[in-house]
Amino acid sequence: MSFVTRLQWFFKTRWLHYSVAIGLMTAVSLLQTIPPKMIGNTIDNIQKSNLTASELSQTALLLVGLALLMYVLVYVWITTLYGNSVLLEKLLRGRFMAHLTRMTPGFFQRNSTGQLMALATNDILAIGNTAGYGVMTLVNTVVGASVVIVTMISLIDYRLMLAALVPLPLLAVVISFLGRKVRARFLAAQDAFGKMNDHALESISGIRVLRSYVQENEDLAAFDRVTSGVMDRNREVSLINALFQPLISLIVGVSYSIGIEYGSYLVFQDEISLGQLISFNIYLGMLIWPMISFGEFINVLQRGNASADRVEKSFLQQPDVIDPGQPKRVDIPASIEMRGLTFTYPTAEHPSLRQISFTLERGGTLGIVGRTGSGKSTLIKQLLRQYPLAEEQLFISGVPVEAIAIDQVRRWVAYVPQEHLLLSKSIRDNIALGREDAADGEIAKAVEMASFAPDIAIMPEGMGTIVGENGVMLSGGQKQRLAIARALLMDAEILAMDDSLSAVDARTESRILQNIRKERAGKTTFITTHRLSAVSHADWILVLDEGRVIEEGTHEQLMHFGGWYRKQWDRQQMEAGLED
Repeated sequence: MSFVTRLQWFFKTRWLHYSVAIGLMTAVSLLQTIPPKMIGNTIDNIQKSNLTASELSQTALLLVGLALLMYVLVYVWITTLYGNSVLLEKLLRGRFMAHLTRMTPGFFQRNSTGQLMALATNDILAIGNTAGYGVMTLVNTVVGASVVIVTMISLIDYRLMLAALVPLPLLAVVISFLGRKVRARFLAAQDAFGKMNDHALESISGIRVLRSYVQENEDLAAFDRVTSGVMDRNREVSLINALFQPLISLIVGVSYSIGIEYGSYLVFQDEISLGQLISFNIYLGMLIWPMISFGEFINVLQRGNASADRVEKSFLQQPDVIDPGQPKRVDIPASIEMRGLTFTYPTAEHPSLRQISFTLERGGTLGIVGRTGSGKSTLIKQLLRQYPLAEEQLFISGVPVEAIAIDQVRRWVAYVPQEHLLLSKSIRDNIALGREDAADGEIAKAVEMASFAPDIAIMPEGMGTIVGENGVMLSGGQKQRLAIARALLMDAEILAMDDSLSAVDARTESRILQNIRKERAGKTTFITTHRLSAVSHADWILVLDEGRVIEEGTHEQLMHFGGWYRKQWDRQQMEAGLED
């Protein structure tokens, strides 16, 4: 069975728990065959006028004792079995989150957030349900039905049993057909659920934009269409599910009719007693649940298999960037060099960077400027090892970056992106994201360097102020300075600032850059920006246009060239003078 094969790692570690649960379920199935036999014997004794008060009392006490014993056994196997189901969900979610943390941006371009949320919730829940409820229904079907059938053969009459079970092969055919339908429709329902997640996330995150363009009603109408699609897909699944129990009840009802008619004939022929016929009908009634369990098992198994397929496909996707087989050891990034680096995004047709070359020694500052879309952010992201590169185009300390362990490279870099990730926690927790053990003094120093201290001082709870989801309580400039403080706290060898001063005023920008130059002397800094004053102090400046370097040099050299940099500098200085 493919489901068991996929989860054999779990079943191997929890085989003892499953063995105990299945053993107890088998014991309960065996114990359940005793009361019908006792009832049949009692009826025969009543018919023969042989029943005494003491025998009746003894039978009643035994029935009560059996009920209590089965109650205890059922409680133990349910807690054991469903405990494993919950544990499997926990382990799968942990593995899934660990898998997501290893993935590179290409993975998230191929898989939407809504679909990933569906995998982490509905699909893993369906897998856990199969490992719990599915196992229960399978054991009830196989063990429960087998015990009842063997009991009917040995204690009643094999001919009556065979006659009553004639309709059951039809049950297998019907359930097999419905099971295939359930799988296909369940996959469609899960895809629809993922699309609904995507729409909800986009609407919530973009609620301000929707309101500013007065698009609430249109978005509600679009969401209603999406949820209607989810409802329709789930309704199709429910329609198939609803067919299982009526069909099973119909077939079992036919078995009842055959059993009663043929059994009555055997009683009149004195081949079985009345008590045996009553016992047989009780046993036949006990077959109803195993038959229903069989239908439930096929239903749950198809859902679990479908979800396991989806989760496995996600697990099979590997990161675009992998560690070298034998990574070379580099103690510090003494230099960073690009040699004709050309880069194309995995889903793009044209290169975003073309023949980029520069060398930056440790302690230097590289400024990267250019028009919007010129490739500034793409260039700086190459330091993060998120995308595959051609060999021997990026070197650190003279060693190709693909020969160095990925974690080692990322530990060297403190990155301040354009889009800041802020958690719904306090300011302190957000700043200490990369160093949870940081002392208050270290955090205060990073805050001061980022020129964020005055803002925190006027906040109601200071460093303990909750910023809200994605920093909704902060302004754009405050978000940027919080992100800068987070990066400065890391005190990394390389600081990469991706247009992270755009939302602060010129004076605040100047203070931050002065603090960085003072406190990070001897360490490397990369700055991309539209405001040229942020890189005028840099040791080397690259001017990009459509992924190419069109100008490079120091601030003085670029001013002397009189190209794009000089024109942009003059324009920005004139605008600053007008504002003053």
